[in-house]
Amino acid sequence: MKKVLAMVLCLVMVLSIASIASAETVLKLSEVHAEGYPTALADHEFARLVEEKTEGRIKIEVYTGGTLYGQETEAIEALQLGDLAFSRVSASPVASYVPAINAIQLPYLYKNSAHQWAVLNGEIGQKFLADIEASESGLVGLCYYDAGSRNFYLTKEVNSVADMAGLKIRMQNSAMMVKMTELLGATAVTGIGPNDVYSNITTKVIDGAENNWPTYQNMGDYEAAKYFILDEHTRVPEILLASAAVKATIDEADWAIIEACAQETQAFEIAAWEKKEKESEEIVRAAGSIVVELTEEAKAEFVAAVQPIYTEYGAGYEEVIEAIKAVGDDF
Repeated sequence: MKKVLAMVLCLVMVLSIASIASAETVLKLSEVHAEGYPTALADHEFARLVEEKTEGRIKIEVYTGGTLYGQETEAIEALQLGDLAFSRVSASPVASYVPAINAIQLPYLYKNSAHQWAVLNGEIGQKFLADIEASESGLVGLCYYDAGSRNFYLTKEVNSVADMAGLKIRMQNSAMMVKMTELLGATAVTGIGPNDVYSNITTKVIDGAENNWPTYQNMGDYEAAKYFILDEHTRVPEILLASAAVKATIDEADWAIIEACAQETQAFEIAAWEKKEKESEEIVRAAGSIVVELTEEAKAEFVAAVQPIYTEYGAGYEEVIEAIKAVGDDF
């Protein structure tokens, strides 16, 4: 009798453990940046917080370095299908579903980083996040992450718009970015992947490229183009996205925890970004890179030269653009 009772108790324990295991939800997060990159660090912090605050009911597996989806557009498609739960992507491809987001990518829109974050964490930026889900794209916007400012880096010093004339610069495959380059008097070269920028500079196919401090340093481009022109032409944030289809399968209380955890990681990522930027700047300066800080007059020239973009790409979003600029009155 005792043996039978013991067997019954063991069976009950096994079933209880199986029940607990089956109650655990495992979700995947795709990240194209490598381990150690600020957004990847934030992804892991997001996963840690969610598991902790749901008491283990929800676990998030983070796949960095593009191991799950090599392109952000592929990850977005997987989110829409419900094959993926989360992905950190640039705001650029999200603008395909919420066109007004194009407004926050216009060149020389922000006075500085503080201005940008006042916009993103204020009424304008939070409405954009809400609009992502309202667009019925199958996507849910959770929070913004920092990606710094993009700057030109070249094989010659540039101190004015006139100095840009004739330069061949590798640009993102974006019509707006190409237009911006042309308005500044340079030639935009697209179709060159980030891993091929260095070789194309050293072989003089191009005179340089543009990106943020960490990319300039991480890719080794500073060894080929030693002039870093601190013009801060664009500040395009990252967005942590979720799948609407996956959200529908999660308990409302647990989803509220997920949203809160995502918001909490924003400050974590911004701090990680600032740390990485400083490290990258120190490395390239020590290696002999020359950082060119434009005078106020020169910066005004750059801003004036690209104004036609506001007419072409800002059409229909004039109120949003003016509202963003108005926030900047305090900075």
